[in-house]
Order: sequence, then structure tokens, then C-alpha cells
Amino acid sequence: MSTQIHPTAIIEDGVELGKNVVIGPFVNIKSNVEIGDNTIIEANAYIGSYTKIGKNCRIFPSSVVGSIPQDLKFKGELSQLIIGDNTTIREFCMINRGTKGGGSITKIGSNNLIMAYVHIAHDCILGNNIIVSNAVQFAGHVVVEDNVVIGGMSGIHQFVRIGKFAMIGGMSGIGQDVAPFCLAAGPRAKLHGLNLVGLKRAGFSAEEIEQLKNAYKTIFKSNLTFEQAFEKLRNSPSKNVIHMIDFLKNSNRGFCRDR
Repeated sequence: MSTQIHPTAIIEDGVELGKNVVIGPFVNIKSNVEIGDNTIIEANAYIGSYTKIGKNCRIFPSSVVGSIPQDLKFKGELSQLIIGDNTTIREFCMINRGTKGGGSITKIGSNNLIMAYVHIAHDCILGNNIIVSNAVQFAGHVVVEDNVVIGGMSGIHQFVRIGKFAMIGGMSGIGQDVAPFCLAAGPRAKLHGLNLVGLKRAGFSAEEIEQLKNAYKTIFKSNLTFEQAFEKLRNSPSKNVIHMIDFLKNSNRGFCRDR
């Protein structure tokens, strides 16, 4: 199949299309855009300048991808949005480019599903294999590690980090960092233990899960200070436990506590 462009689509000069790309009716693609092989852009979508979309992606109708940031500090400086391969963006999503204050880049990795009505603000960095449910709202500078699931209608505060294999319950307000491998939920989210279902589905062994359980108890449920807990666990043979400790020690906003 060769590249297909609907006659009503508007494509400015300076757009690079890969092989077998499909551009639907009334799509508007601005200059300085790259779209990878086999990607589909459906009807009425808008792709802003300085956006790079990988291979085998699909952008559904009426999404706005690569628009300028909703940030009063933005003065028109050059910034980018980069999207990896095999990522699906459903209807009515909005994803903004970066700003100078955040490194001038918004980045979304590969193999992600971003459901309808999601907003991803400037300078967010999302990893790979992430599921973002309907109407989730990311403020600026949010970082989401790999293999995270975020429940519908949740709000993520600016500069928050969400660790890998975490699960966010629906309609949650995430105001502080969420530790890797954990389950967080609530209007002012608290931790509810490990994301056990997600870990088992991902193939974590019983030993790996037990190591994380013990670490969780040491950090969040013992009488130790966080610094004492980190010191106690720092020689753990588990790379997952070490990652959890490093993630929490590097928190700038603080992190969600156990309920």
C-alpha cells in the first residue's frame, strides 16, 4: 500500500511522510513535521510544527498533537514533541510541545495507548508500554516511567513523577511522586500497597514480589525514618528494590505515603 492523502487534507511544505502513511479527511499538518512508516492520521486531526511521530502509530479523529504550550512563559521559542513507535492516540486528545524552561521537548515513548480526551502538557516525558485511560489530565513537566497504568479522569500535578509498573486508580489526584511498583488512589492520593495484579501480569516472580513487599513494609509501615529505611535496604540484592529507593531519594515534590 502506498501513502494515501485525502484531497481535503492540508499539508504544509516541509512535512516528511514515511512509507504507507494514511492522511484522512480535513487533517491539518503544519511545517517541520515527520511522520513514520505505516502511521495513520484520521479525520480532522491537527499536527503542529516540530512534531515527530514514529512508525505504526495511529492518531484518531479530532486530536491536537504538537500544539504550542499553554504556558504564559512561552514566547514562541523552538520546541518539540516526539512520539515513538506503535503508539495510539484516541479521539480529542491534546498534546503540547515543550518549553525552554523544561528542556524544550515533550516526549512520549513507544507502545503506548492514550485514550480519548487526555491532555498532556508541555515538557512531559512518558516512557513505554503505558496505558492512559480516558480524560486523564497531565500538568507540565510530569515524568512517567515505563509500564504504568493510569485510571480515567485522574489529574497529575506539575513536576510529579510516577514510577515504573505503578497503577493509578481512577479519579485520583496525584500531587506527589508515586513510588515504582505501587498502587495509588484517592482525591489526594495515598499508596495502597504494591500493584500486585500488574506485577503478576508482567511476569514478576514470587521471589521478586516478596522482595518488594518487604521493602514496602520497611519504607512505609515500619517505625523507621525514610532515611533509616533507605539505609537498611541499600544493599538489597533486588534491582527493583534499589530502583524504588533511588526513585524516592531523588524526589523533589515528596512522595505519596501509605494510607
